Amino acid sequence: MMFQSLKNCPYYLVSRVYLAVTSALKKGMASSGVNNVKPAYIGALFTLWSEKSLRPSELGRKAGLEPSSMTGLLDRMERDNLVKRTPDPQDRRASRIELTTDGLSAKGPVREAVTQTLDTLFAGIPDTDLETTKRVLRTVLINCSKEGMK
Repeated sequence: MMFQSLKNCPYYLVSRVYLAVTSALKKGMASSGVNNVKPAYIGALFTLWSEKSLRPSELGRKAGLEPSSMTGLLDRMERDNLVKRTPDPQDRRASRIELTTDGLSAKGPVREAVTQTLDTLFAGIPDTDLETTKRVLRTVLINCSKEGMK
């Protein structure tokens, strides 16, 4: 697959959209008063709001995050008082990740900020096109996880 210009290169388009959406989410969070929540935290927070307590590796897998990035992410989330590490009662060598009071109380404002931001960014795109886009992106993620692409 050869691309003659950046505007036709899927990598360029995906990376530019990622940066633009991340910037918009940062602004959305700030205007919602949840300054301690960064866009990078969203996957872990959404997972913990439904799972309550997980080992770091489980959280990473369920949130779609690489194991190598989990320690740093959790350190930053802990610094921002959103999560805490607690001893795992089943395995004294392991820890579990749980939400703090701040992490729990951020649920409503973060969900609202994400919803409003994404509604604005995806305005005017027909639902069928958006569903196709999500299906294509999920397929790319599957292709990236195949042997040899790791």
